[in-house]
Amino acid sequence: MDAEAVEINRISPGHRPTGRPAGYHTWSDLLFAHWRLPAHEVAPLLPPPLTLDTWQGDAWVGLVPFRMSGVRPRWWPWGASFLETNVRTYVHLDGRDPGVWFFSLEANHWLAVKVARAAWHLNYHWARMSLKKTGNVIRYEGRRRAEPAGSCVEARVMTHSPLSTAAAGTLEHFLVERYFLYAAGEGRLWRGQVHHRPYLVQPADLLHIEESLLATNGIRPNESPCHVLYSPRVDVEVFGLIPVANGVW
Repeated sequence: MDAEAVEINRISPGHRPTGRPAGYHTWSDLLFAHWRLPAHEVAPLLPPPLTLDTWQGDAWVGLVPFRMSGVRPRWWPWGASFLETNVRTYVHLDGRDPGVWFFSLEANHWLAVKVARAAWHLNYHWARMSLKKTGNVIRYEGRRRAEPAGSCVEARVMTHSPLSTAAAGTLEHFLVERYFLYAAGEGRLWRGQVHHRPYLVQPADLLHIEESLLATNGIRPNESPCHVLYSPRVDVEVFGLIPVANGVW
């Protein structure tokens, strides 16, 4: 168990905030593939005043492909569906509100990319993407339309291992139970929040990975991901951004 992981409050962010959500999503077939990297290689890539959130002194960078469906604002009855892959690491703000910093996000829905970039200050890119499931093997592929960057990931879900929630204080909880997100735009740092039941996860065996998304964000691991989890689905409430700090980016 990691001392820093214990000292930061990681339970309260999972409580549902008051008020009405801005919208709704369903996330399905999520694969959490993570690299363990020296903190000094990742920390300089973050905007101030965010601080890198570490486990046993190291940074963790994730490649997370999945399917989004039912994506809609609160006031609209119909939802969009598309694929997404994000490159992320973990941060906190002055020792509180542990969350996610997205280096980049890929989606195969042009309008969703435009809206997310404009309204949520997130670094989305329009891409050609596919997801194929054969039994307990799942394959995700994607390639940006505007530049030669993408990923191809294939994994076997360990279905003999039962689905379970991640226990507080474990690495799995540190990696997946993240309810705050941070974004930089308009000279400010913003924080958003999502709410959903805790992920049900099970281990997965990585069969194949080719990716250039990390390098486009200045991250160059020497090895394949060392930790892989799968989650079948969560239904999500999305709450709007609030400004949390001023800055220049």
